[in-house]
Amino acid sequence: MEIAAEIHDQCGPLFGTSRVKAHRLSHGVALSDIVAQVRALYEVDGKPCPRLGETLLSAYESGYKRPGPEYLHYLCSVYRVEPDELGFQSPCICGRGHATRPGDAAGANGRAVVRPGEAGPARPADRMTADRRVAEEPATLVGSVVVPRPDDRQWMSVNEMRGRDRAEAPISVDVGEEDIVLRRTLLQLLAGAGVALDGQFLGAVDNLRRKMDDTLVSATVSPTMLDQWEETTLGYGQQYQATPSLRMLCDVLLDFSEVRRMCDKRQPVELQERLCRIAAQLSGLSGLIMINLGDHRLARSFFRTARTAADETGDRQLRAWVTVREALVPMYYGDPREALHLARKAQDLAGRTPGVAAAMAPAVEARALGQLALRGRSDAAPSARRALVRGRSVFDQLSKTQTSDLAFGFTDRQMAFYEGDTFTNLGDHQHGDQVLSHALTLYSATDWVDMTLVRLDRASCKLHAGHPEAALNAGRDAILELPSEHRSDILVHRARQLGAAVNAKHGEIAALSDFYESLAAPSVRSPTKESPAVPPSEQV
Repeated sequence: MEIAAEIHDQCGPLFGTSRVKAHRLSHGVALSDIVAQVRALYEVDGKPCPRLGETLLSAYESGYKRPGPEYLHYLCSVYRVEPDELGFQSPCICGRGHATRPGDAAGANGRAVVRPGEAGPARPADRMTADRRVAEEPATLVGSVVVPRPDDRQWMSVNEMRGRDRAEAPISVDVGEEDIVLRRTLLQLLAGAGVALDGQFLGAVDNLRRKMDDTLVSATVSPTMLDQWEETTLGYGQQYQATPSLRMLCDVLLDFSEVRRMCDKRQPVELQERLCRIAAQLSGLSGLIMINLGDHRLARSFFRTARTAADETGDRQLRAWVTVREALVPMYYGDPREALHLARKAQDLAGRTPGVAAAMAPAVEARALGQLALRGRSDAAPSARRALVRGRSVFDQLSKTQTSDLAFGFTDRQMAFYEGDTFTNLGDHQHGDQVLSHALTLYSATDWVDMTLVRLDRASCKLHAGHPEAALNAGRDAILELPSEHRSDILVHRARQLGAAVNAKHGEIAALSDFYESLAAPSVRSPTKESPAVPPSEQV
């Protein structure tokens, strides 16, 4: 209760968090878990299943609706608090307190409660021990809710298990440790606390992805609910660049966890396909965020999960989108030859139909060829220019919807960025700087990742023009002007590549030490690995 009050006090003024929502967040459970627990209590009372769902419960939490007397009673029973603690008027229709579980003292028929493992009626000393044990269980809602059986008043855990043995077997709600870790991290971020990407967090992230892999290969949800998830997923595409990477990852993975639970049961074919599409998009978006955070191993794992989900839909355009986005992993952290291979594979999947992947894949191919040209591959430059022409030709055929999303689409500012990056790597720094300068005018001030990458590319143009000090100053300004929560690994890694290129061409000039000091400030990145030093022959 104290945690819920603290969440409400801290988050209410900033985010409008209601008291009833604060109680759910304090237990670290999802809307679906509370709905399952209310339905379980209805079943125990011998009542038909209520029409309470996640949408209605969300409306209660948002203040758009107020629960009726009966639903309010059951919400109080689940949270074990009085109505005023949930932000609603007292008293409850039951006329009794909710701070203890029903049946702690005696059952409805007057018999003493018999818990599993006890031989008979509880003696006074045993009841004192039992009451103490109940009082010491503040996290009862995490993972399961415990309610008395209607027949013998024994205690049982309730979950979503179905079948003829439902009344006989103890069961539990599927709220994993990963959800608890992610919710705790999100609450810390909302409270303004500093959060490090430690082993527990990254382990929870990868375990959640593995669970999705398991459910995809084994799998009821309404079309309305899928509409809401699709809108939420598209919303993430709009927020992708403006939201700090770690905060974005928590939001995306919490919804990813909900979708995984939906996938855990087989759906009708048309709904299963939509569900797998959402899973592929959320997993692919998680892979993009992992690229920004510098963990290319987890990024590859998420793209692998996204491919598994996309294969279930049979949609070649979705599969092509996942593949071309995966190509960005070796583009920034690996071998450009692998990025070239994935970009061409994405073009094969996209076919001749104009689409996001069909436009983006040639642009990625051109960037990869530009990197190879920078490393001395003589045939790469003309191939890169031809790829840019193909990409621009397809891009001009895209609809406005397809060119307005930074994550699931391919925007005009991204196309300009890719063209400028290619020209820069090909040694055409004047043309490259002109295109990159135009790209900066297209980006919003909150598109931190791409905008900073564009500024670092312009710094490279200054280096190619023979002005190393100006290049370092431009690179330093690009990093220092980033808010600390947006200083992700991919940006610091790219800046270090700029410093290595200056060192390779001009040696240890005086400006280099100041430049590296500016990169020493903490960044939002994985502590498990350092960005490797890039030899001069492998500059991106």
